[in-house]
Formats: sequence, structure tokens, C-alpha cells
Amino acid sequence: MLFFLSVVCIWADKKQVEGEPYAWKLTQPLGTPYRVPMDTLIDNFYNTDLPISYSTAYTYTGNLGGAAQSKIFFDRPEMPQFIFKAPFDYLITTPANYIYYNTRIPMTLVSYLFGGNKPRKQEDLTARFSGNINRRLAIAADLRYLYSRGSYDHQGNKDLAWQVAGYYTGDRYQLALLANTYNFVSQENGGIADDRFIRDPESMTSGQGGFDSQSIPVNLYDAYNRVRGQNYYLTHRYNLGFYKTEQVDDTTERKIFTPVTSFIHTAEFNSNVRRFVEQSAREDTTFFENTYFSKTGTSDSTEYWSLKNTLGVSLLEGFSRYAKMGISAYLSYEVRRFKLMSGVIPEFMLTPPTVSMLNDSLYTYGITRTPKVYIENVVWVGGVLSKQQGELLTYNVDAALGLVGVDAGAVKVDGEIQTRFHIRKTTVQLRAYGFFKNETPPFYYRHYVSNHFIWENDFGKIRKFRVGGEFTLPATGTYLNIGVENVQNYVYFGNDGMPLQDNRILQVFTAMLQQKIKWGIFNLNLEAVYQKSSDSKVIPLPDLSAYAQMYLDFKIAKVLQVQLGVDCKYHTSYYAELYQPATLTFHTQQREKVGNYPLMNVYANMKMKMVRFYIMYTHFNQTLFGRNNYFIMPNYPYNPATLQFGLCVNFAN
Repeated sequence: MLFFLSVVCIWADKKQVEGEPYAWKLTQPLGTPYRVPMDTLIDNFYNTDLPISYSTAYTYTGNLGGAAQSKIFFDRPEMPQFIFKAPFDYLITTPANYIYYNTRIPMTLVSYLFGGNKPRKQEDLTARFSGNINRRLAIAADLRYLYSRGSYDHQGNKDLAWQVAGYYTGDRYQLALLANTYNFVSQENGGIADDRFIRDPESMTSGQGGFDSQSIPVNLYDAYNRVRGQNYYLTHRYNLGFYKTEQVDDTTERKIFTPVTSFIHTAEFNSNVRRFVEQSAREDTTFFENTYFSKTGTSDSTEYWSLKNTLGVSLLEGFSRYAKMGISAYLSYEVRRFKLMSGVIPEFMLTPPTVSMLNDSLYTYGITRTPKVYIENVVWVGGVLSKQQGELLTYNVDAALGLVGVDAGAVKVDGEIQTRFHIRKTTVQLRAYGFFKNETPPFYYRHYVSNHFIWENDFGKIRKFRVGGEFTLPATGTYLNIGVENVQNYVYFGNDGMPLQDNRILQVFTAMLQQKIKWGIFNLNLEAVYQKSSDSKVIPLPDLSAYAQMYLDFKIAKVLQVQLGVDCKYHTSYYAELYQPATLTFHTQQREKVGNYPLMNVYANMKMKMVRFYIMYTHFNQTLFGRNNYFIMPNYPYNPATLQFGLCVNFAN
């Protein structure tokens, strides 16, 4: 596919493509483009294949490609309707995060990252192609294949995702397309069977020496999760406007089109399938508290698809000196279809009891029969008020109201305002942000049927209000972000792994400070996040999370840029949420704390022209200092020290 796209773009007339290459993303739901940096920097390239790099503090199952969740509350994305893909959000491409490129010549980025010995090898292959057929039309393709066997038994992950995209940017007509598919398969080991293998290994070997991490017993040996998804996206618009003549030089003039009004249509189709399989009857009945259908193994499945169409009209900013802002209005209609397992289930079991029903002889539980189908139709109306031109003041406000269906009466208001000014030649950037949301909980919080978990909940709307501010001094590398969020009717998974709703008003306060220091070739990057939850049993968070990176940045022979450094991540101890593989969720627990451990890596990060590469030794402090307390969450330890490599080449035709 990449070869075919390259031939097409090379065949096209490259002389028509003008200007410097740039990249952009699309806002949702109207698909308005905005510029973003291109992915060619050397900084932090070595972090690409570390799950902990996705947030200052991160929870994951110990292996790249598996389920994960940020420990920083403000970094957690909005929960999707298909909640089972939320743990993989760091791997999933969406219309909101996909990057489109406009390049003068076809560009192909290929990276291969790997590490570990053969029994626990980790491989990550990524390829991206983007090429302009002319200055208005371009096509692109992306591929990622990740295969990681894991450092502990039955922990392997195999992920495959690919995308095909394209765009056309004419004066009056503009179009962007994206087709995206992914397939994630994760072996689930339920964590190690005894934490003493990590905390007190001598007691488990009777003083006879150490042992390999893959020899540590785990809770599950025959379980796995599979999450598949497809996403097809189209946004196009027709612009009304006028042409004006601009003088290029003394003899040349050119016509510039100025858009005034845009008529917009956006369509998006999402489809997901999730399956959980446990093939061992013994593990199935000992690891899980309840079993409702089969005592000889589990094969849970659920399906979901949605189709959303949005119609909008925009009066654009800047077409005249009086048009100081842009105004948009839109109407969205979405149909959602959910398919759940069903069977012969006693009515009282729609709210599962606290004791196991395995030995209850009064009821016979049938194998899954006709699936139960739910269909939801929702209509939203909304508007956007924005000003993006100029440096002194920019702002954006997006408000929407649910009119029909389960989202009737729901409200979403999201906004930001930012300014930039100078104090004695020093630029100061200020940004205020906030949102108010009164939303219906996602479908799978309300309904779910499986072999081990069944619930039927009548949850009220979740009300969230967040406000915060950012302060940035680019000249000194200083960034400060302070915010607070109040949430009522918060939905979470309790100690028993079941969804609960807390009708109190809970509060989370967050303060983040980042500081970059550069002195010659010496560089020091510091980051600290302080969080406080009003009820840590409902929203457990580490009070302090920190990241430090120290490196030397220099060139060899004026062509090879080298960064030699060490970094460290740390957070205070707390009752971290526990992972439940049967529902792909993280739930609260109060039996064991994790944290108070520094995780350190040493690396050499390099770049020469169009090539980036690194060598890194992760968790090098495992046997040096920090004690044997390296747990991400209960039962899930960090990987042992591992040597990793990475290479990325930019093939510019």
C-alpha cells in the first residue's frame, strides 16, 4: 500500500506543491483545521515505547500494548460509549488526534523499536506515509504493529492498527477523510500470585538466590481480551466568499479567495467488538467471585456501533475588519446500537448478590441464547463562538444541548481564553479554561451482562464543573497549571468491581509545575503534579507525582546530535486502583498501597539528518536502590531492567 501511494505521488506534478511542509488536526464536531508541530524532533524520542511516557504517573498492566489509565485525574479523557476501548486510548487513532500533513514532496516515516531477550522481546513497527498529488490534494497511510511478550508469564500483547486518509483543500470546497481499524489482543494473567516474589524474594527461594521474572506464578494462564474497532470519518464544507487581488511584485498579481460562510457536513461511523475468554475452569471459578452462566470457562462478548451526522453553518472570522470572531451553529443526530449477551437469569440477579451463586441448586443458569439489543437515538444542537486570529486575545467557546433520547436535557459547555503580552521583552502567556457538563453515563455503566459481572443501573446524569488557569514563560521554560473540578453523581467501579454512583459533590484539586533549565550542553527538565481528592476511597490519586530528566545535548562532527541522560519518575504511595480483566476496568481497593518508588532509565538519544535512534537501559536502579517495592498497582510490578533500542528514518522522496 505504501509503495502504491508513493508511485502515485511521484507520478504527480510536484511543481504544483508550494510552501513549507506543515501539519494540522481537526476540531470536533465541525472538522475545523488547526496547526500542530511535525513529528521530526529528537527530544524524548527514546520515551516512545515506554507506557509511563503517556503521563506524569501512569497505571498499566506492566507491558506495552495492554490496558492502562493515567494516575493524573486531569489527564484522563472523556469516557467513550464503548468503555472497553478506554484502557487502550493511548494506542487508538481518532479523527480528533489524527495528524494530516501538507508536504512539498512525499514523506515516509518508518520506526522500529525493540528490546528484551527472546522470551520477553518487545517489537514495535510504525510506518507513516503522506504525499501531495498537488498543492490541494493529498493521500496518506499509517501502520502500527506492536508485539510484546512481556516480562512476566502470560502477559503478551499483540496490537495491529492501520489508517488511510486523504484531503482536498480547494478555495470553495474542502474535504478530509479517515478510515481507521485496530485489533488489540492481550493475554491476561491477573497479576502475580504472591507479591512476596517481588517484595521479599529471599523468603520465596529459601536463600538459594534469585529467579527469572517469568518463573513467578500468576493468577491466570488461559485468559485473554480482544478489542476490535473500526472508525470511518468524513468532513467536508462548501465556502461562500469572494476573490480579491493581491500585488506580489511590480509585474505580478494573484487572486486570493476570502471565505465568508461555510456549510459543513460531518459523518462518523464507529464499530467495536470486545471478547473476554477464560479457558480454564479452575481459574474461572477461583479468581472471580461470581459465575452466572458457565462453570467450565468463559467466553464473554459484546458489540457496539454508532453512526453520527452533523450539519453546521459557520460565519467565518476575518473576512472583513468588522468580523472579529467566528460564529457556528450545528445539529447532530446519532444512532447507537449495543448488543449484550443474554440468557436464563433470575430477575433478582440483575443486581448481583454479594455471595457466590456457584453452589446454589435452586436455579439453573443457561448458556447464552438470543443476544439482547439496545438502540439509542440522540439529537444534539450546539454552537461555537471563537476568535483565533491575533496574538493579544484568542478564545473559543463550544456549547451543546441534548434534545432527544437518553441525552435529552444533557448540557456541554467547554471554553478557553488566552492572551499573550510582553514585560521587558519577555513574553508572558496566560490561558484560562473550564467546562460544565451534565451528561448521561455511558451505556455500559448502565447495562452489562457477562459470565462474572451483571448489572442493571438507573444512574442519574453526571455533573462536572472544571475551571483552571495556565501561566507560561517561554523564555525561562516555566509552565504552571492550576485547576479544580467538582463532580456530582460520579460513576466509578467499587471494591467489588461493580459500577457505583456517588451523589455527593466530590472535588479534585490539581497543580502542575514544569521547569526547563539549559546551561550550555547541560539540560534539566523538572515536572511536579500535586493532586488532592476530597474522598480518596472514591477517587484515589497520588498526592505528588514527579518527573525529572537530566541530559547533555551536543553534536559530534557537526552532524550527529547526541543526548546522553537519565530520567526518573516517582509518585507517593496510595491505594491505587486495581485492574479487573473480565471488564477491562480499574476499580478501587483499600488493602494495599503502591508507590514511593523511583523508576529510572539511562539513555543515549541521537539524530543525524533524517535519522533518529536511541539505546536505553530501563529500570536500571532495580538492584541498586529504591527497595523491592516496584509495583504499578497491586499485583502488577514494573518490568525488570531491560535494554531497548529504537530507530526512525524519514524517507523524503
